[in-house]
Amino acid sequence: MRWDDFRQSENVEDRRGEGGGFGGGRGGFGIPIGRGGIGIGTLIVVGLVSWALGINPLVLLGGGDMLPQGGTSYTQQTGRGGAPEDRAGRFASAVLAQTEDVWSAELPRQANRSYQAPRLVLFSGGTQSGCGFAQAQVGPFYCPVDQRVYVDLDFLARMQAQLGARGDFAAAYVIAHEVGHHVENLLGILPKAQQAQRNAAGAQANAVSVRTELMADCLAGVWAFHAEKNWRILDDGDVAQAMNAAAAVGDDRLQRAGQGYVVPDSFTHGSSAQRTRWFGAGLKTGQISACNTFAGAQP
Repeated sequence: MRWDDFRQSENVEDRRGEGGGFGGGRGGFGIPIGRGGIGIGTLIVVGLVSWALGINPLVLLGGGDMLPQGGTSYTQQTGRGGAPEDRAGRFASAVLAQTEDVWSAELPRQANRSYQAPRLVLFSGGTQSGCGFAQAQVGPFYCPVDQRVYVDLDFLARMQAQLGARGDFAAAYVIAHEVGHHVENLLGILPKAQQAQRNAAGAQANAVSVRTELMADCLAGVWAFHAEKNWRILDDGDVAQAMNAAAAVGDDRLQRAGQGYVVPDSFTHGSSAQRTRWFGAGLKTGQISACNTFAGAQP
């Protein structure tokens, strides 16, 4: 994937090396990630075997939005602003800049909405967010409260190696997926989905989560379509890398690897086939309208 010669976004907060703790909030609070979700970091460490009670964990490269707890307050942690200087940081900043350029053009054109870019927070170990205290083990995520995308690049690299989702474009897909949640937020889809989850339970709430995540996959594909059309970012094998990344984090594949069988009602991000299909839909068309995962009985 070409990225070295592209501009870097200034909408980056680099908190790496600052450490993390629960002191950022008033009394401290945990992470309410979706409904019943747990982080995948520990699962990877033990070989994806610590599945409990059939609950599907929040998975890497799926990230998802973190739901805020009502009645809590927090102090926004800050870090060094501007584009980082190390290679991993520059890569993340360049990908963010590409998403800014694509969505600043396409959201007004396709949806008649202006685009306000999210900030990208790079952290290590743990950090405070508007949705709670986040540890690296939860993987990348988007917080709609503070409109920030949170990524631990070291953790991301380890997870890519563990899941076989290697390559720059596969990593770019992760960031673009989380930015896709931000686009959902700007379109008003994410708040409605969150409310639907709060009003549902069990399999119904999980089904809403799946459709939300698959839409973010598709929107990542929309970004890739326009980035390739405008700047020719793709090298041979890049699309295969991203498709492999999407498939690697399908709920069915992770459940089968972790517990030996699949529980579809516990899916929160979609199967490998669904994730690759929706990413492909966005990549093929470049149209937001192709990403309506909420239409039809099955996404």
